[in-house]
Amino acid sequence: MTSQTTIETTGSGGKAPAAPSDATPAKGLRGHPWFTLITVAVGVMMVALDGTIVAIANPAIQKDLGATFAEVQWITNGYFLALAVALITAGKLGDRFGHRQTFLIGVVGFAAASGAIGLSSSIGAVVVFRVFQGLFGALLMPAALGLLRATFPAEKLNMAIGIWGMVIGASTAGGPILGGVLVEHVNWQSVFFINVPVGIIAVVLGVVILLDHRAENAPRSFDILGIALLSSAMFCLVWALIKAPEWGWGDGKTWLFIAGSVLGFALFAFWETKVKEPLIPLALFRSVPLSAGVVLMVLMAIAFMGGLFFVTFYLQNVHGMSPIDAGLHLLPLTGMMIVGSPLAGAMITKLGPRVPLAGGMAATAIAMYGMSTLQTDTGSGIMSLWFALLGLGLAPVMVGATEVIVGNAPMELSGVAGGLQQAAMQIGGSLGTAVLGAVMASKVDSDLAGNWTDAGLPPLTAAQEAQASEAVQVGVAPLAPGTPEQIAAKITDVAHDTFISGMSLASLVAAGVAVVAVAVAFLTKRGENAEAGAGAAHI
Repeated sequence: MTSQTTIETTGSGGKAPAAPSDATPAKGLRGHPWFTLITVAVGVMMVALDGTIVAIANPAIQKDLGATFAEVQWITNGYFLALAVALITAGKLGDRFGHRQTFLIGVVGFAAASGAIGLSSSIGAVVVFRVFQGLFGALLMPAALGLLRATFPAEKLNMAIGIWGMVIGASTAGGPILGGVLVEHVNWQSVFFINVPVGIIAVVLGVVILLDHRAENAPRSFDILGIALLSSAMFCLVWALIKAPEWGWGDGKTWLFIAGSVLGFALFAFWETKVKEPLIPLALFRSVPLSAGVVLMVLMAIAFMGGLFFVTFYLQNVHGMSPIDAGLHLLPLTGMMIVGSPLAGAMITKLGPRVPLAGGMAATAIAMYGMSTLQTDTGSGIMSLWFALLGLGLAPVMVGATEVIVGNAPMELSGVAGGLQQAAMQIGGSLGTAVLGAVMASKVDSDLAGNWTDAGLPPLTAAQEAQASEAVQVGVAPLAPGTPEQIAAKITDVAHDTFISGMSLASLVAAGVAVVAVAVAFLTKRGENAEAGAGAAHI
């Protein structure tokens, strides 16, 4: 076993330790960097794909299993809740037991849970196995980053992370397209069954190719209380964000869970200063670039996931597109992420992360501003322009922020750093959906009654207005059966115009968040500990 130099966790100043001189490069398939990248990309693809592909299948699941709307929501919420809560702890497991083993267990569990969902005959079983999907997905995501960090030399790490980010971006954006094809031409179960052969391929590749890498000073014990406190705090935060649209931001239950989250994080931070081997050494956050990378990931996800949430409703409910057509209209976004991610990796390697990250968030801000100008009759060309610019802006952020977080962490905490990166994205996505959703709801509530009256439509009761507002928030016209054609046309115009005003305001808020992220990007810098990766001990 080769020795591994202990790495400073401050990330400020000092020379990064060189890789041990006795580290031998991998020969053949086992431990080969690029084959390792292919292997982890196949596994990560399943998790990223399932974040969006299932949304297309939800209506079919609801109809087939006779589920309520609230039950169907938990198909998505249960998955993201389990994923967000478990990511950092899962990263610690990889640091303790090895990222290869953790990755393989995650892939097997994820594929098995997917198959179980396809065989389920009740909505309860679907939700339970979706939670298991999230837990196993949490195991393999940080492990994938840990394997890349340990396998690739520093000068090629950005390119590897760029391709890794490309896979995640393409899978996330391509989910609605693949989901639409499978649901339309096969059945909703196929959306989950497709993960079984993909998982088998990832396991076979993993057994043959992946080489375990561990730092000599990797953690040897578990911070059980720290895990409990962090998991509780994360649960309360994500739960509050999930339930806020239903309960309302002014409701006592929402703020009770937010207060519980703040208390949990405070107790966790206090405990981490007392325990011998903490779950997350707080010294990690003395690295300003690492902390900035985490904040940047949250802000990027707020702007991206929150803004994109409304675009799908805009395409399907306002423009009347099918799920497949809507997915195809997002291809400029997917395509620019696929093209831009490796290019961003090369640019970051040459220039460092600051300029590409700041430029990427500036492009994201411009794209979100452009999306605020979309109207009911906007053509595909204009939409494609803004979607392409958004993809081009996101690519360097996905790559650069990941490298900043993982590269500024010591090798023995690469799994925890990977968990931080993914948790930041999940929390940012939940925040974006919840906060921008609240902005949308508020704008619709304030405009709908006036627009309705201005159109000369019959006045609504308070209950009718509440129901109409809920429909309009997703771009649906609240039409009662048998509504005369002329009245239906007016109601549809009011609904779509009001939805557009809400989406416009939400997009402007997302643009503002992206502008803040530009400033944060200038606090980042290249990971000073990245050079340690290629010298990790081979077991």
